[in-house]
Amino acid sequence: QEKSSCLSAALFGEDCEISHEQLYELLKYAALGKSHNATQPSWCHIYHQCHLAGVVVIILHEMSQLHFYKFYLQFKHLRRVFRHRFTLTPSASFPASLYGEGTNLKPQNTAQGILFSSTPPKRSRLQRNPIIRKYGDKKQGLTSYTLTLEEQKKNDYPIKGSPECKGYIYTECDQQRTDSSPLFGLDCEMCLTAKGNEVTRVSLVDAQGQCLLNELVKPETTVVNYRTKYSGITKKMLLPVKTKLADIQTRLKKMLPHDAVLVGHSLNSDLQALEMIHPSVIDTSLLFARNAGRRFKLKFLAKAVLGKEIQCEEKLGHDPAEDARAALELAQFFIEQGPAKVAELNLEMLLTAERLAESSQNKAPLQPQGCRVQKQSTEPPQLPRACFLDCLQVTGQKPLLLGREDLAPSGLCQSNLNSSNKQILQRALEDVPQSTFSIIQFSLGPEDIAAHPLPGLCEKVRSKLTDMLTIYAGPFEESFCLNSVKKEFGKCGPIQSLTVVTETYQPYVCIQYEVLEAAQLAVESLNETEVAGSCIKVQRPVTAALLDCEILLKELELDIENEGVIYVAGLKKSWTEADLQEEFSQLKDLETLFLPKDLQSGKHRNFCFLKFQKPQSAVDALEVLSGWTVKGSKLRTRNALASGHLWRWMQQMKHSNGKQGGSISDEKMEQLPDSEKDLRKNMKKLDQYIKKLYRSLQSNTFCVVLFPGVN
Repeated sequence: QEKSSCLSAALFGEDCEISHEQLYELLKYAALGKSHNATQPSWCHIYHQCHLAGVVVIILHEMSQLHFYKFYLQFKHLRRVFRHRFTLTPSASFPASLYGEGTNLKPQNTAQGILFSSTPPKRSRLQRNPIIRKYGDKKQGLTSYTLTLEEQKKNDYPIKGSPECKGYIYTECDQQRTDSSPLFGLDCEMCLTAKGNEVTRVSLVDAQGQCLLNELVKPETTVVNYRTKYSGITKKMLLPVKTKLADIQTRLKKMLPHDAVLVGHSLNSDLQALEMIHPSVIDTSLLFARNAGRRFKLKFLAKAVLGKEIQCEEKLGHDPAEDARAALELAQFFIEQGPAKVAELNLEMLLTAERLAESSQNKAPLQPQGCRVQKQSTEPPQLPRACFLDCLQVTGQKPLLLGREDLAPSGLCQSNLNSSNKQILQRALEDVPQSTFSIIQFSLGPEDIAAHPLPGLCEKVRSKLTDMLTIYAGPFEESFCLNSVKKEFGKCGPIQSLTVVTETYQPYVCIQYEVLEAAQLAVESLNETEVAGSCIKVQRPVTAALLDCEILLKELELDIENEGVIYVAGLKKSWTEADLQEEFSQLKDLETLFLPKDLQSGKHRNFCFLKFQKPQSAVDALEVLSGWTVKGSKLRTRNALASGHLWRWMQQMKHSNGKQGGSISDEKMEQLPDSEKDLRKNMKKLDQYIKKLYRSLQSNTFCVVLFPGVN
């Protein structure tokens, strides 16, 4: 999970599984960016990597996917915060696959020490950065970044009372500025006239980026050069224009509050052309300071800092509203993040890299932050020979490694014996905020692992899933039609098995579905309805394992992975994805349609999942689709319960070894063995530790939690 950042990847079906090599790609790029041969991962995309404050990897030693779903209710924080989940394919050497080749890692399962390193030293290069020299490294309010009167004079700003500004209009915005004063972005386009530079277009945007003014202006004198390549202005555009400079001056004066702060890039040129004086300005060409009086171009800053492409060559001239908005967002970024964060972007290095790339005729010298996900390579990614933890040390960043196992290469860490998860957490809370790359390992005690071997846990989870997928319907008449029952219940989703229960006074039918949504839909829509000539009840089996079924189903429905996702059943197997796309095209904000296939026959199933861009759009779609008939087939819908990841994992669980039926002991929770109650407590405690650690992280920290299993 990235705080305030976005990792995009497809989460339905096969895309939920990744290899350790792919995980390595992700961590290496998150930690190093484009240096040391690190590239965007082949299977997903990290946006704004240069803005990441750090990378934290939390390893839950000897715990697997099985533990996550067995103790799903206990992992309350983990499942609510971490939006993306993937199945990791097995690896013979987990630490080596995590750190890459070239490490001398030899895991020693008997070690009982805590590993740590000294916190990384502050990089001296930051202290030499002109931004740090000018503003210091502490965050400050916006008034600290407005130009002083001396700075305005030095940079040719119109000054009140100056002989050169005779006849200029004063905005009369004389109210004292505070750090909460409103910001406005301003930009003008000029043409060359007999008089000099005259305004031909003016744009003003507010702090939310809303365009308040975007007006063409008729120059007072004859135009000598329209500068169309840069201004976008043509003779034809100005022919019908009646607005004069005086009109714009009056409107701007009325629009600006008395404590307004104007933001622009080389704003002095705009104010000179407008023949206006304003006392409080932020100039982004000076804010992002460089040595020797040089200045970054707005186009470069927008791309390197905001990840935005502006002033594109395909467009005719600049868009002043776009430029005003870019300058405003740059100032907002600087104020919110502070000088130290801006200095860490290392803009000089990015500019040098861009120029080198341009000189070698690279068409994409500085990759914009918002580019699309790269297409997955058909070739398996090759691990680099060198460990990227070593690369971090070369750049002056010393990785932080904490845990009971011997995680680190020699020389990285020291050892401190007899440490508990609680001690590891305390150390992590102190040291992780100071480190750019941290690996924290929590583990269960040997007694927990010994008391709960994996085969036993696996059987309990499989048994509970089977019970949740199973419903009983009845009673029916002695001569009822089984095909009618199968047809009606099949409209809720794919049926795994259907058997008649004859031990009862009247016949009942036991139906086991393939997906959770189908079973729940049957309970919700067919209970106390007439099926095959009988008014029936529909219910799940009553076992100790299902006493918390309603709570579990509710939590699954609220799972962050199911946000904006609905389940649709009652489809005809002959329908293609294209047919469904056409049928559902009128649904607002539909983002993805996932139509599963039968693993054996390869045919489409009679259900699908729809994912919407907004949760409310999913709610609206449920209302629209309720009772909707498509080509004679009535659809049944509900909120999704099993995300693509869980759905795929359930299929694997059902087809794995062991009996399909059965249930946990019928004793209640209070009568469970002390060891199982202790294990639940310990899982809950681990979730609390992760919660505390997560909350201590800086914004824009990339955080990964791994359940590596025993292999």
